[in-house]
Amino acid sequence: MSGPVESPPTTRAVLPWRLDCHVAAGDDAAAADELRRGLTAARPTIPARWFYDDAGCDLFVRITDLDEYYQTRAEQLILDTAMDDVISAHAPAELVEIGSGAARKTRAILDAMERAGTLRRYVPFDISPGMLAMSAADIAAAYPGTRVHAIAGDFSRHLSRIPRRRSGAGRMVAFLGGTIGNLEPPRRRTMMRRLARLLGPGDCLLLGTDLAHDPEVLVRAYDDGEGVTAEFNRNIVRHINASFAGDADPDDFAHVARWNARASRIEMHLRARRDIRWSIAGLGIVVPIEAGSTIRTEISCKFTRDAVEAIHADAGLRTASWHTDPSGRYAVSVAVPA
Repeated sequence: MSGPVESPPTTRAVLPWRLDCHVAAGDDAAAADELRRGLTAARPTIPARWFYDDAGCDLFVRITDLDEYYQTRAEQLILDTAMDDVISAHAPAELVEIGSGAARKTRAILDAMERAGTLRRYVPFDISPGMLAMSAADIAAAYPGTRVHAIAGDFSRHLSRIPRRRSGAGRMVAFLGGTIGNLEPPRRRTMMRRLARLLGPGDCLLLGTDLAHDPEVLVRAYDDGEGVTAEFNRNIVRHINASFAGDADPDDFAHVARWNARASRIEMHLRARRDIRWSIAGLGIVVPIEAGSTIRTEISCKFTRDAVEAIHADAGLRTASWHTDPSGRYAVSVAVPA
């Protein structure tokens, strides 16, 4: 007697992925103007985008593996442990990820969506078309049957290019990595309102935020013992030199990370070890920097739960759930339209 006939396993085709690029040649001129304004301001600053040439990206990957830099591990742990419950509660069919990068942490969300049987589309959004092309191809291959529609753009100008949510399909928008803390309050408010406009009834926002806690631990996360973060900070000078024919010696700057208690944020600066005249021919400027003075290169705001809930409320959202790592140093919150 023959046994029961088993049905062949179901296979899903790998769908072609799509990349829309809204990064134009004129964006380079806009970025140069922003850099020129920052360096010539009374309190000079450098936009954080200048950290990320190839060397800067490699250094940042090293930073995320440092013992002192707990943020990436804490966020990953939260996503690994909480996402099944979050997906069960909200049942999104598509994930829109702002600042997706290499989409490494994204897998925890997509895996939970696939386990729940809801995953239909992934929309990564980032500034780098090359990075998006690689991650879109990887995700399409790893999640057969999932439509991948990548958008290359600047989140201060191009969020409106994200495709409309599909009728009857819930959407989750993710903004992870604590990136919201890198924005000054006016830009943070604008960004949150733009994110809220991507949501409809039944949708949700997944937001990663670093929390205010021991200042010594926070400072060490930005001033590690191996000096990797210091090298990452000084590399911004090399990137500007290479891009705009600058002549400053990165080693003439000391790395400074300090806690600003009033603003509840870490600030990274480059402090001149001597008097410097930084000629940047491509920008048409010479930047005089006195010994001991600084150029601010980054802020990273730290929040309380009350502060995050207020940020949500200002954007017309309501906090639906709150998830932290065991040490209470990092949070991933879920917010829905109020």
